[in-house]
Amino acid sequence: MAGVVTTRRGRRLAAGGVPLTFEVIAETLREQIRSGRLKPGDALPTQTALMREFGASSLTVQKAIALLKQDGWAVSRPGKGAFVAHYDQADADDHDHPEVTAPARGMAARVEALDVLSGEVVDG
Repeated sequence: MAGVVTTRRGRRLAAGGVPLTFEVIAETLREQIRSGRLKPGDALPTQTALMREFGASSLTVQKAIALLKQDGWAVSRPGKGAFVAHYDQADADDHDHPEVTAPARGMAARVEALDVLSGEVVDG
């Protein structure tokens, strides 16, 4: 396809290089997490709230949440919704160390985050 622009992760951008709506929603939520407005363990806004705020469809919001989960920024709790993922952290308020504020990566980190959210103790 001539003229198709993709991001470094292989996602196709809309005409003119403008991010797609689901990417805008995901980036807005990532920025709220980075800024501390949303903290690890906090519930993400509901699908209905995001649909209203961005004028987006249900599918678009679902794609944004799926992207956050795929990238390790969020986890799901069945029947409860999506939540900000917990990070490997010595001190959650220590913003001088990028490894503390980086999203959890990989299956083990996601399983651990789910265990923490469900209240189970994880042996380290």
